[in-house]
Amino acid sequence: MIGCTHSVGLNAFVARVVDVQASTGSGLPIFVFSGNPDSSAREGRDRVRPAIANSGFKFPDARVTVALSPAEMPKIGPGFDLAIAVALLAATDQVSTQLLDSTVFLGELALDGGLRPIRGVLPAVIAARQRGFRRVVVPLECVAEAALVEGMDVGGARNLAEVVQWAEGRLTLDTVHDATPVDPPSVPDMADVVGQHEARHALEIAAAGAHHVMMTGSPGIGKTMLAKRLPGILPPLGLEDSLEVTAIHSLVGALSPGRPLVTDPPFIAPHHSSTVTALLGGGTGFAQPGAVSKAHRGVLFLDECAEMGAKVLDSLREPLEEGEVRVPRRDGVAVYPARFQLILAANPCPCAPAHDVDCVCSSVVRRRYLGKLSGPLMDRVDIRVRMEPPGNAALMSGQGESSAQVRARVTAAREAARARWGDHGWRTNAEVPGSALRQRFRLPGPVVKPIELFLRDGRVTARGADRALRLAWTLCDLRGGDQPTEDDVAQALLFRDRGSSW
Repeated sequence: MIGCTHSVGLNAFVARVVDVQASTGSGLPIFVFSGNPDSSAREGRDRVRPAIANSGFKFPDARVTVALSPAEMPKIGPGFDLAIAVALLAATDQVSTQLLDSTVFLGELALDGGLRPIRGVLPAVIAARQRGFRRVVVPLECVAEAALVEGMDVGGARNLAEVVQWAEGRLTLDTVHDATPVDPPSVPDMADVVGQHEARHALEIAAAGAHHVMMTGSPGIGKTMLAKRLPGILPPLGLEDSLEVTAIHSLVGALSPGRPLVTDPPFIAPHHSSTVTALLGGGTGFAQPGAVSKAHRGVLFLDECAEMGAKVLDSLREPLEEGEVRVPRRDGVAVYPARFQLILAANPCPCAPAHDVDCVCSSVVRRRYLGKLSGPLMDRVDIRVRMEPPGNAALMSGQGESSAQVRARVTAAREAARARWGDHGWRTNAEVPGSALRQRFRLPGPVVKPIELFLRDGRVTARGADRALRLAWTLCDLRGGDQPTEDDVAQALLFRDRGSSW
């Protein structure tokens, strides 16, 4: 007899339903595993055998064959354990098969038969729903995460015995996990920042249009302080974005049991010694999402970016342009979303004095220090700000505007952009293709005249001109206008002037 169940396999951000078949036959009592499993999945046979025995069931004293299909798909992780155990019990007539065909089973088994939580439950349940399944059984700790998917009947079990009792109609699985509620991490307020009006204004513009920013200035001037406050002025994530971000964080096991849904834009700040793999993703076996994907729909902050390797920085060029990252693997290409706001911060030179007059670096050393930030990378940065030390009057002036006040203006500007671009599938000004800005939404000749002058002088590239247009639309949205003016275009060009001094 053959027992059949269903589970879900993950390959990066792509989830696919896996059919699990178990069969017993004559021959030596061995456990044969097929279907391209990795080491952690293959080790499931060493967990399933004692889990079945310790749950009060009989493991067959015969040749056991388990097949995971489709066979060409790599099977990664321990999440197939529960489906394999239930299939084996079905093959030996120890569990009712009435509900098995319409149910997806996810979970790792402990040796005593207990169910342990796994990563990637949310994308797995979404894939199951897309395949037509409406019922899923998961470890009890994963119930809240699985329940985020509408239209799915989610049941949480503590152990294998509860799953068998449920399949036979003798038990109703839990639909709520009593996890301790976790308050969201507090975001520092913009009111704490004194002075730096130009930098504050630049971040507000960046937040309104999802633009990238480069900040330079002496140590302790407030670059990091401002960057950490950027998430506080960004609008909360919509439901679609929340599910997408939550799915990514589920893959890395970063979700809180008491607060599974990520509703605020993430803020990711990797160390300046990070590698290309740490930024883009990869690793052995399962391709883990990198910092650019963890920052999806949020902020990627690279502090002391001039200390990073040139190759590491240049690896950001494709994700910045395409909004996704592609990690080559032996079995194909792992694709993760990576639409984030990049915030760069750097000192102007290696010695980094409090005042420029105290700098001991030669002009060659200064150019070499920031030279790691290549032209193609900086061409993708819309706003550049040189921060100066605030005067004593600014330091004693008291609090500035709060994050709530700035967020209100940012939210209004984003709503204006969404109303304008929504029918075309774009959410923010930064997502609008340059071809659309130059053709379908072309501005009058006098308005774009500053761009023509900058192009003629070689102060911006063609890509830079398109990005200046996007920035001009954001400036227009912030002042409540219907269409950018010549002043908006000129200001946008000044924010990203390639000839400006960092």
